[in-house]
Parts: sequence; C-alpha cells; structure tokens
Amino acid sequence: MTKLWGGRFNEPTNALVHRFNASIGFDVRLYDEDITGSVAWAAALHDARLLSAAERDTLIDGLEQVRAEFAAGRFVILPDDEDIHSAVERRLTEIVGPVGGKLHTGRSRNDQVATDFRLWLMRACAHLDGQLADLQRALIVNAEGALNLPMPGYTHLQHAQPVTWGHWALAHFWPLARDRRRLDGARRAAAVSPLGAGALAGSAFPIDRERLAARLGFTAITPNSLDAVSDRDFAAEFLFATALLGVHLSRLAEQLILFSSAEFGFVRLADAYTTGSSIMPQKRNPDTLELTRGKSGRLIGHLTGFLATLKGLPSSYDKDLQEDKEPVFDAFDTLDMALPVMSGLIATLEIRPERLAAQLEAGLLATELADYLVRQGLPFREAHHLVGRAVRLSEEQSVALTDLTAGDLQAISPHFGADAADVLTVAAALAARALPGGTAPAALADQLAAAREAVDAATANYLSQ
Repeated sequence: MTKLWGGRFNEPTNALVHRFNASIGFDVRLYDEDITGSVAWAAALHDARLLSAAERDTLIDGLEQVRAEFAAGRFVILPDDEDIHSAVERRLTEIVGPVGGKLHTGRSRNDQVATDFRLWLMRACAHLDGQLADLQRALIVNAEGALNLPMPGYTHLQHAQPVTWGHWALAHFWPLARDRRRLDGARRAAAVSPLGAGALAGSAFPIDRERLAARLGFTAITPNSLDAVSDRDFAAEFLFATALLGVHLSRLAEQLILFSSAEFGFVRLADAYTTGSSIMPQKRNPDTLELTRGKSGRLIGHLTGFLATLKGLPSSYDKDLQEDKEPVFDAFDTLDMALPVMSGLIATLEIRPERLAAQLEAGLLATELADYLVRQGLPFREAHHLVGRAVRLSEEQSVALTDLTAGDLQAISPHFGADAADVLTVAAALAARALPGGTAPAALADQLAAAREAVDAATANYLSQ
C-alpha cells in the first residue's frame, strides 16, 4: 500500500495492520479543519517564499475543491487513505498535480493533527455552549411560571424544609452556568496553535507562527515544539467538562424521574418525551430521562479512559494519541443529542400544584419553631432539643406539629409563647429566608433576574470572541 512515509520500506504494510493503524474511519470528520489549516499553511509557505503566488493560489483553489467534495458528500475515501491528512493530500494532488506535494513542506502530521483537533474542539465548545444556553433558558421559563409555588424541600430524600418550585428549578440552572465556564476554559486551552512545531523539533523554514495562528483564530502559539505535538490537556479538560455536565444532567433527570412517579406525582412529562410498554398499556415511561441519566456514565468513562491513555506516554508524539479523538467525538455527539432533548422536556413539563401542596406536611416547619425560640434568647442547640421533644409529642399523639396546643408547647418550655404558632405556616417559613439565594419572594425575584443576566452574559462573551 502506498503511504506518505513509504519510501523507507521494502515491503507493503500488512492489510490488517493498515486497518489497525488507520484513523480515517473517525478523523474524517476533521476534514473542514484539516483543509482550513492547509489553506493557512499554503499562505504561510508563500509568505516564507517557499511557494510562488501562483503555486499558493493553485493549492488553495484545489483545497477548496476538496472541501466542496466533502461538503457535498462526493468525496471518495480509498482503501489506501490512512487518515484525513493523507486523504486530503491524495485528492489535492489528483486535482492540482505535482504541486500538491509541496503543501507538506515544513509540516508534520503531528502538528497538523494537533491543529485540526484544536480547531474542531474550539467549535464544538461553542456549539455545546449554545445548547446549554437553551436549556438554561428553558429552566428560567419553567422557574418563572411557578417561582413562588411552595413545595417540600429534601435532604437525604426526606422532607426537610419548604422551598418553592422556582427555587428548585433554578438550583439546576446554576450548575449549567458552571458547566459553560468549564467548556469555555477547554475552548481557551485549545486556542493555542501548535502549527509550526513539525514532528517534534519545529520547522526548519521561516514560518511566521504568530501570523499563522492569527489566521486560524488561535490566541497564542505553543512555546515548546515537543510539548506542542503531545499536549492533549485541552481534550482532557473538554472531557472533564462534559463528564461533569453529564453528572448535572443525570441529577436533574433522576429528580424528575422521581417527581413524575405515581408516588410523587409532582410533574407530568409530555407524551412526546415518554414511551410506552409493550405489555402494560397504562405505562408512561420516562425513557428520555433514564437515557440521560445512563449516558452520564458513558461520559465519565470517556474521561477516565483517556486519562489512563495519557498517563504512560513519554514526551513528543506517540501513536497512542490517536485514541484522543473517539472519546471526544462521542462525548460531543452524546451531549449534542441529550441537551436539546432535555430542553424540550423542561419546556413541556407540566407542574401539578395540588400534588406539591399535599406534601407540605407540618414537620417541614420544625426548624421555624426552633428559630422562634432562638429569637426568645435560647441557644440554638437548646431550641433544637426542645422542638425535638415537641415533634416526638406530636408523633405520640398522632397529630400534626401544628395541631399541638399552646398548653402542649408551654408544658415543654415556658419560652413557647402564645404567638409561637404564628411561625408555623409555609408562607412564613419561605418569607423568613430573605437572604440572597433564599426562598423569600424578593430573594427569588433577584435570583431569577441574576439567572437571566448570567445566561445572556455568557452568550455575549462567546459572540464577542
């Protein structure tokens, strides 16, 4: 088989080894970045007086023809095409003739693939950021529609204190804001040009690396050629960002799976986002949420597997790094489908206020009674103990905490005044938490406004770059 590197060998590559070694099956999706990088490289070779203007223009015109063939689905991958770089160069030479062989002057597939991969990842991060913004906006609309609707809050999946539906929905907004910052960090890490590093020692030709980087939209150049061709930190950062994003989506999905069950019944999923059973006609299964939860494990696996690949590598390029693309591509593809699905599910989610109200039992207000005693001057630990006795008494009498009489409470402690019962309402409990981030109506309104500002600011940040 003819190879870019075949001149040194007496025998052709074993057919099975060729298949084992080839990456064209997955790195073909880098065709646009590979051609963009090659167009810029042709211009840089001309700037360095290694190509005439006519040769540069011929190469660029040929590369654009190759790009058009890919875009139209007319590009034919041949058995000898080992990777996207050899495929593009082979077809380019078919179009423009021997001058196509000049394109690789001073360049290695090592710095070429690193450049392609970085360009692709920068674009992938921007795409996922847009989808995250859509999900954030869906959560904002969902929260706004029931901002002050009371519901039980949970710790350890046990009733804890009253919150509101809007407060709960926004609790899933802010992790996504952090996810967007992490993806932006991965994009920034990728925005460093390795082109000009050659195979490992740099190029022997006077290429203006800074100008070349600017042409391609990079913000800096790599300072060390050995590190440039082996650095995949940007890919690891991307996989970490996607893995943690997957965890956040999984937690949202898990809670909605519970909330949509018959036992909770807090929400109803739209028919478009549920499936049925092949044997039980009544079923409405939350398969979209379950798949979202399940795919988080896939994303975590990509991160851990890739880190395991990196940990044993020496300096410079090693073929192990061919394993960098498939987990990154799959992580992107997974989220590229999961994020719009979750946005649509949230946008069509039906909240059931009557079911939320039915779970607002008096035990949720126990902390309010302890806080009441603190305002009477008791240490919180003593107040906690006294309210614990009141809770136990209500259980022994099989009544709600709010049904205990003033005499019952004063028998436990004279610090319980006649006004103690005034704090034992959901509305009072919510209003009492007026600090930023709390459940009081004004605090929730401020949080909603901050969420809107955050999503728009993050989007503007991307558009300005």
